[in-house]
Amino acid sequence: MRTDLLEVRLGRTAADRADAIDQTCAVLVEIGAVGPDYARFAHEREASLSTYIGEGVAIPHGTDASRSHVRRTALAVLQFPDGVDWGGDDVRLCVGIAARGDEQVAVLSGLARVLMDPDKAAALRTAPDAATIVAILRDEERAQ
Repeated sequence: MRTDLLEVRLGRTAADRADAIDQTCAVLVEIGAVGPDYARFAHEREASLSTYIGEGVAIPHGTDASRSHVRRTALAVLQFPDGVDWGGDDVRLCVGIAARGDEQVAVLSGLARVLMDPDKAAALRTAPDAATIVAILRDEERAQ
């Protein structure tokens, strides 16, 4: 799960799934990982297939067509302590993904390994600070 950038935002609130996706993509834009049109592609992806993956986590990301808008591989991790209704599922953590070329596969598989561990998934959802989230995700990178 190699990423050039990893940005964490805690204590967020969102009116709904679309707002959470917009916020997540805005962070990716802010850190220079993607161009300003990336959110449109993330909403297209969500319309075709939910990015909810279980354990209170969603992984909004663009479509294949969005790759030309990706400047560098990055993750934007936004924690929503009060939850966001994600089509009937309760999301507490959004991990926005920007990946160049085929790097998305490695990023997704790394996230899957972290989230398959219920303790790590719970630690991500309830992390008291950004350092905890960074440590969990970077530990996964070092394990690869």
